[in-house]
Amino acid sequence: MQDFSHRQNEILALARSAGRVSVDDLAVRFNVTPQTIRKDLNDLCDRRLLNRIHGGAVVASGIENLAYEARRFIAAEEKRAIGKAAAALIPNQSSLFINIGTTTEEVAANLMGHEELLVITNNLNVAMLLYRHPTIEVIVAGGVVRRTDGAVVGSSAVDLIRQFKVDTAVIGASAIDEDGALLDFDYREVKVSQAIIENARKVILVADRLKLERAAPVKIAHLSQIHTFITDSLTSNELRDLCATHNVQVIETGSPGGFEAENSAA
Repeated sequence: MQDFSHRQNEILALARSAGRVSVDDLAVRFNVTPQTIRKDLNDLCDRRLLNRIHGGAVVASGIENLAYEARRFIAAEEKRAIGKAAAALIPNQSSLFINIGTTTEEVAANLMGHEELLVITNNLNVAMLLYRHPTIEVIVAGGVVRRTDGAVVGSSAVDLIRQFKVDTAVIGASAIDEDGALLDFDYREVKVSQAIIENARKVILVADRLKLERAAPVKIAHLSQIHTFITDSLTSNELRDLCATHNVQVIETGSPGGFEAENSAA
């Protein structure tokens, strides 16, 4: 790191905070030409710290995910709007799964006004948010607790989840591929998410648009297995067409404070 320029270090810090950076914004911020910024981004990409996208770059992703606490700050307003929209689809007196993720935690935070819910989760953060609620019963999957984020993973968690058949599953993903694959980083976590999908009558995917620009190595499922996809903006025409083909309802929250639904189901 010591041979990075001061500007490159700042660019990297901005990317890690926001998830992505744009050439035009950086050129204005540092009062340099776009060509200079492109060279900086190319240098950082050569070191596998960033990945280039059209008009800028995103934090590089390969076999490791960003630190969980850092992810809380990425697209924070968008995640809050997504969480609010997802919670609005959960009826009172129902059962649901919630898996690990900063976006799924926003869904849980918006369930505080609900009544008579049964929540089964492998996310200790979700359990801590909800367990004091007088009419929400929380069941935590057993197994190994991952220190980095409070996820409960492994075969014991999968076994418990398979004992239930719930009304709704709320799941997140670290990346969404153009072919509709939902992706993550930890094979053990993916096995839990797969069990959640298999044992829910309805599946809601919550993911901001930056997940469309990332990559991860382990496949959770395919978009065709989802019933509702909630995002701030579905920027991929390929994924929009996939949703239409497989009757996946798309809800785009747009700017925080409101959301629009595009029901692709017939």
